Amino acid sequence: MRTIGMLGGMSWESTAEYYRLANQIVRERLGGLHSAHIVLESLDFADIERLQVAGEWDEAGRILADAARRVEAAGADVLVLCTNTMHKVAATVQAAVGIPMLHLADTTADAARRAGLSTLGLLGTAFTMEQDFYRDRLAGHGFTVLTPPADDRADVHRIIYDELCLGVVREPSRQTYREVIARLVDRGADGIVLGCTEIELLVRPEDSPVPVLPTTRLHVEAAVEVTRARPS
Repeated sequence: MRTIGMLGGMSWESTAEYYRLANQIVRERLGGLHSAHIVLESLDFADIERLQVAGEWDEAGRILADAARRVEAAGADVLVLCTNTMHKVAATVQAAVGIPMLHLADTTADAARRAGLSTLGLLGTAFTMEQDFYRDRLAGHGFTVLTPPADDRADVHRIIYDELCLGVVREPSRQTYREVIARLVDRGADGIVLGCTEIELLVRPEDSPVPVLPTTRLHVEAAVEVTRARPS
């Protein structure tokens, strides 16, 4: 196997899922004591979150680009940015390295296409739901993208930062997400994008009346697939 480069820590709760899933998938495919070849750079999310709130995306992109270079120098063959929101600076990160970066929205769109979906309800941080960097990427694959109304977006965002990023999983919050999802489905969504890596810690397939697209798992599966054998 070639080496997966992970740029994480945003938050480390979801990055731990990336690491766990990569090793679990490799073991399921190869059996025995097999595990994934991984290089992981984990940033301090407090620094990145401060830049998000301040709108200092160029500085955040510079920090992530420097980290990506270190991941490449450590031997990674492919890069995964273990956060949906920071894909706002994906172009900056990709331009900093010579290895390919798997874009989360692209792997999600591929799965939505395989599932025969057409209208996607997008859940994520306020940055992901309200700015166009992620919605437009999905729309560019031919999907109609719906986001929740303002009050619902505020609830979704608050639960991510105040609870899930801190490892707190609460049943009332799960119910809030169920209700937000139901309203998106009422508006025509035939699939729900769990467009924040932490949301998969809370929302399960049975919490939605339509298929959910777990972006973290889909991202990891794509990374394992492209690194499972050396090129001839």
